Amino acid sequence: MRGEYVGSDGVAVTADLEIADRQLSRLSLTARSAGAGDAGEERLAPVVAALTGLAADVDVRTMTGIIEKVWPGSAGGLATSIAIAVRRAARGTTSWGDLTFDVIGPVNLPVATHVALDQVIADDVRAGRRNPTFRIWEWDDPAVVIGSFQSVRNEVDPDNAAKYGFGVVRRISGGGAMFMPPGTCITYSLTVPGSLTEGLSFEQSYAFLDAWVLDALAAVGVRARYLPLNDIASDKGKIGGAAQRRFVDGTVLHHVTSAYAMDMGLLAQVLRLGREPISKKGTASANKWVDPMCSQTTMSRDQVMASFLASFTSRYRCVEAGYSDDQLGRAAELVRTKFAADEWTYRVP
Repeated sequence: MRGEYVGSDGVAVTADLEIADRQLSRLSLTARSAGAGDAGEERLAPVVAALTGLAADVDVRTMTGIIEKVWPGSAGGLATSIAIAVRRAARGTTSWGDLTFDVIGPVNLPVATHVALDQVIADDVRAGRRNPTFRIWEWDDPAVVIGSFQSVRNEVDPDNAAKYGFGVVRRISGGGAMFMPPGTCITYSLTVPGSLTEGLSFEQSYAFLDAWVLDALAAVGVRARYLPLNDIASDKGKIGGAAQRRFVDGTVLHHVTSAYAMDMGLLAQVLRLGREPISKKGTASANKWVDPMCSQTTMSRDQVMASFLASFTSRYRCVEAGYSDDQLGRAAELVRTKFAADEWTYRVP
């Protein structure tokens, strides 16, 4: 079985192994860096020897400690990358190349419908009714989309939200509030089987699932990097933020909203960032300076979205797809019964 992982340092680790008597067997490792070449079999030999014979269900933390002990030079991330690759191999995980993605370009729908589609598509991916799915949102209704564990009272100024026509929608994933005036940001959702992120912590899976978008941003002239836990940032500030929902069977819903252009004055009026919380319950949004993409690129928002689609489809195996009538119907029913209902939107987590 094979497991692969590329760490934040850019080192790509591949682990090949067999499992015999519930133990790791016939293990081989490669570690390659674009800038520094291969780690070399001699340097990896002590690691192979130390891991061979461990229980097949050994966890990443345990393996990381063993690797750092036998190869002190691996501390600082490489040991973890090796442990993740071995863990992924032992669990029979999938890689990006094993999957075919349904790709759906921008379709103008209400924000609440997009939030409902996150649930509908995740249900379909979990049931095997559709491929893992990458889709870009489009909408024309101003909205604030809050995380599943947030309090509306803490995040939104109700008077100013009403004054400027902003609705409030609660999504099924965690994370902070998304300020979404039409035409000002780029939002995409990615729904994948849990086997793709097996062995990764939440923090590691954020960077893993968004590795492609850093290249996509570079292609449009935006220099960006990933900042733990879940921020995409330039040298001047935050460009975008990610949020996730992991379902019981392991399926992952991952989405990102990135600022293309932003009226910070309007944001400060509609959101309560930096203000004293009204409720002690609910996860607070981080108060961070936003650096929108338009400060670094002359491309239009439509051009940037097209570039994102081109980057994703050129990197992975994809088929063009759309929303079926059944999916839109189920999403509409979820909006009616859940996402437009005060019981869901204004619940106190």
